[in-house]
Amino acid sequence: MQSRLFCLLFFTHFVLLSQVNLEGIVVDKTTDEPLSFATIKTNTGSYALTSVKGTFAIRCKSHPVNLTISYLGYQTQIIELTEKDSKNIKIELQPKEEPLDIIKVNSVNNNLASRIIKEAIRKKKLNNPQKVLNSYSYKSYNKLKITEDNQARLNTIDTSNVEMKRLINDAHSFLSEKISFHQFKKNTEEKETILATRMTGFEEPIYNVLGIKIQSNSLYEEEYTIFNNKYISPLSNRALRNYYYKILDTTQTKTPAFVILFQPRKSKSFAGLEGVLHVDIKTLAIQKAIIELRGELNVMAKHDFKYFSEAKNWFPISQEISIRPGNGRQKISLFGGQISVGRLANDQKSFSGNNDFLISKTDLLDIELNTDIIAKSKQASIKIDPSATSRPESYWQQYRTSSITQKDLNSFQVVDSIVNAQKIERKINVIQGFNSGYYPVSFFDFDLTYPIKFNNFEGLRLGIGGQTNSKFSSRFRLQGYFAYGFRDKESKYGFGGGVLLNKNSNSWLNVNYTDDIKEVGSFLYLTDRRVYSLFEPRLVNIDFYYKHRTWSTSLQKQIFPKLLSETQLSISNITQTDSYLFSNDNELFSAYKTAEATLALRWSPFSKFLKTPNNYKEITDGYPKITAQYTQSFKGVLGSDFTYSKIGLKAEYIVNRINQSRTSFLFEADIASGDVPLTHLYHAYPNAPTEEKVFQRFSVAGRRTFETMFFGEFFSDKLATLQVKHTIPPIRIANWLKPELVLITRYAIGDVDDLESHQNVEFSSLNQGFQESGFEINKLFAGFGLSFAYRYGAYHLPRIEDNISFKFTFYLKL
Repeated sequence: MQSRLFCLLFFTHFVLLSQVNLEGIVVDKTTDEPLSFATIKTNTGSYALTSVKGTFAIRCKSHPVNLTISYLGYQTQIIELTEKDSKNIKIELQPKEEPLDIIKVNSVNNNLASRIIKEAIRKKKLNNPQKVLNSYSYKSYNKLKITEDNQARLNTIDTSNVEMKRLINDAHSFLSEKISFHQFKKNTEEKETILATRMTGFEEPIYNVLGIKIQSNSLYEEEYTIFNNKYISPLSNRALRNYYYKILDTTQTKTPAFVILFQPRKSKSFAGLEGVLHVDIKTLAIQKAIIELRGELNVMAKHDFKYFSEAKNWFPISQEISIRPGNGRQKISLFGGQISVGRLANDQKSFSGNNDFLISKTDLLDIELNTDIIAKSKQASIKIDPSATSRPESYWQQYRTSSITQKDLNSFQVVDSIVNAQKIERKINVIQGFNSGYYPVSFFDFDLTYPIKFNNFEGLRLGIGGQTNSKFSSRFRLQGYFAYGFRDKESKYGFGGGVLLNKNSNSWLNVNYTDDIKEVGSFLYLTDRRVYSLFEPRLVNIDFYYKHRTWSTSLQKQIFPKLLSETQLSISNITQTDSYLFSNDNELFSAYKTAEATLALRWSPFSKFLKTPNNYKEITDGYPKITAQYTQSFKGVLGSDFTYSKIGLKAEYIVNRINQSRTSFLFEADIASGDVPLTHLYHAYPNAPTEEKVFQRFSVAGRRTFETMFFGEFFSDKLATLQVKHTIPPIRIANWLKPELVLITRYAIGDVDDLESHQNVEFSSLNQGFQESGFEINKLFAGFGLSFAYRYGAYHLPRIEDNISFKFTFYLKL
C-alpha cells in the first residue's frame, strides 16, 4: 500500500512539473484596446476566456503549443509558442473588414443563445429572489475608493495643486467603508440599516454618498443602473430586441451553466452594455455576470451568486464595479457636486489594467432565506444606526471581507489633513446648500432667494434673510428676512422660530410673523418641496399684489417617510395695493381680516428615502407624487370677516425612458366656496405681460406657467389645469452642445361665481376652456434656450400676434 501511494505521489508530481502555465493579453491590433471574453484553445484541448481586462491564464501539457484565438468580429488567429513564450504574451487580433452586423445575421428565432435567453426571461419570476422568496435578510460590507494603486495618477506642474496631487497619488482621494443589515419581506421594498460607516476626512458621513445607487443589485429588473444612468438589462423583457447573444461555452461543474456573450445591437446606444452571463442549465437562473460599458467612462461590473438548495434559489453573494477614464470627460456625481474622471491620466497599455479610478466592492454575509423577519413597510428605505459613526476597529474586523492596504491606511491620515487644510467639508456643505437655495456661513444659512428680485410693483427689491442650522442648535431654529422695494418705497420683513418636538418623525412646531405682499390669486401648498432657481422669470412681470400682515403657527411632521404633513393656523390683516373692492353682505371691503386653519399632505408612494440623524432625504424620485390641501376660514374668530373653504389637489407624474426621453404630466384641481375675495381665488399662473407687441412681451418662460395667458385675464373659484411635456432625447451636436426639444401642451378650465362681487377690476371666467401648445429648445447656451407657444380654441384672440408667445428658457443644473 505504501509503495502504491509513493508511486502515485511520484508520478503526480512529475505530471505537475511537466505542465506549463501561459499568461498574456489579447488586444485589438488597430487600437491596442484589450478584448474581453475572447476564446482561447490549445491543441491539447485546454480552454479559457480572457477576463474583462483582456488578460488570460491557460495551462497546457508541454511546449510547443498551438493557441487558437477567436473573437466575434475579428479574424481567428493560430500561433505556436515555444518554451521562451510563457509570460506577458501579447496577442493582436485584426478586425474583420465586414461590419459586425453581417456576423450577427442569425435570426432571433433560430439562434440557440437567444432561445435560452428568451426562456430565462420567461422564468425571471421563478429566479428573482424578490419574486420567489417570502423573505430574506443579510449583512453586507462595502468598500468604495477612488484611485487605485498608483495607476490612476494626477499629472500637474501647478504648485498650487501640490496638496491635491498628494491626495490623488499618495492616498485614495476618497475611501469609505460601510456595514449594513438588509431585510426584505414579500410585497415590500428591501430595507437597509447602516450599522457602521466611515469616510476619509469626515467626522460625520456625507449622506448623499450613502444614498447613491452605484450599480443595480439585480439583473432581473428591466433596467440596469450605473451611477444613476439607466441601461436596458440583459434580461429585460426588451432584451432580445436590443442585444445580440452567442453561446461561448458551458461550464463543467456540479451546477453546469451556459456561458453566453451579449452585445448591443446596432444603434441601440441606450442598451450599451456588453458582457457574459453564466446561465444555469437546469433553472436558467444567473450564476455569475460580468458586464462592461465602454465610452466616456469605462465601467466593469461583476455579480456572483450562490445556490441555496433549501430555498432552491441562486442568491447574490458579491458584486463589484470599477470605473476607469474613457474617451471623454463624463462626470460622476458625489457629495452633490461632480467629479470628472476624464482628467486623469489613462494608461490603457498596462497589462494589469489597474488604472481604475473608482472601485466599489460589496460582499454579502449571514444570508438567511425564508425566515421570519419583522420588516416595517413604513420606515425609510435606508436608515442609519445611531452608533454607525462611532464603531471601534474590532467591530469592523468582524465583517471586513476586503483587506485594508497601506494606501488605505494612508488615506485616513493624508485625507484628514487635506480636508482640514483645504476646508473640503466646508466646500461640500456649500455645494449642497446652494442646490437648495442656501449659503451656509457658520451657524446661519443665508437664503439665496432674498438678495435681488424685480417685479412691476416693487421694482427692484433687495433683501437679506435666512435661518439658523444645526450648528446653532439641533433642537431650536430661528429665521427671518428684511427686504425693500425701490418703486413702492416700502420695507417688508418676517421673523420666526421653531422647536423640534420629535426627532424620529422630524416634527417641528413653528411660529412666524410676516409683513409683506402676495400675488392676487396665487395658491401655494405648504408641503411643496423647496425648489431653487437662480432666476425666477415669472415674478418680473407681476403687478397685481395685496398687502398682508400675518401671524401663523404650524406643525410640520413626517407621518412616515412617504407622507409629509403640515398643519397651520393663521391670522391675516389684508389691504389692497389697488382700488379693488369685495362686496359681501351689502358691505364693501378693501381691507379685511381672515382666520384660517390649513391641513396639507404630500404623498410620494414610490420614492425612496434615507433617514439621517436630523431629517429625511429623498434619494430616489418616484411617481406619481400627490399633494392635497384644505383651508377653512372662520368668520368671527379673532375678528375674521369671512367664512370660506378651499380645497386643492395636485398630482405629478413623470415617465423617464431609458433612451433619455421623458413625458411629464401635471394636473391640479382647486375649489373655493363661501365668501371668497379675489385675493384668495385662483389663477392658472399666467406669464404674458399686457404689452402691445410680441417682442415687448419677450421675457423668460416659466416652469409651470401658461405663456400666452395675460396677467389678470382670468380668475376662478373652480379651476382645473393639465400640463403635458414630452422631451425628446438630446441631440448631440458637440460635447458642449446637446440641445433638448420639448413639446408642450396646456389646458385650463374653470368658473367663478358672483363676478359682480369683485369690483373695480376686470377679468373673465375660464368656463369655455383655455388651450395653448408649443415647444422649447433648451440648453442651447449656458442654460438658455428658446420657447414658442400658440393660443387657440375658445379664447383665441382676434389679432394673431396676441396669441403668440416667444421667450427665452433658462434651465441651469448646478
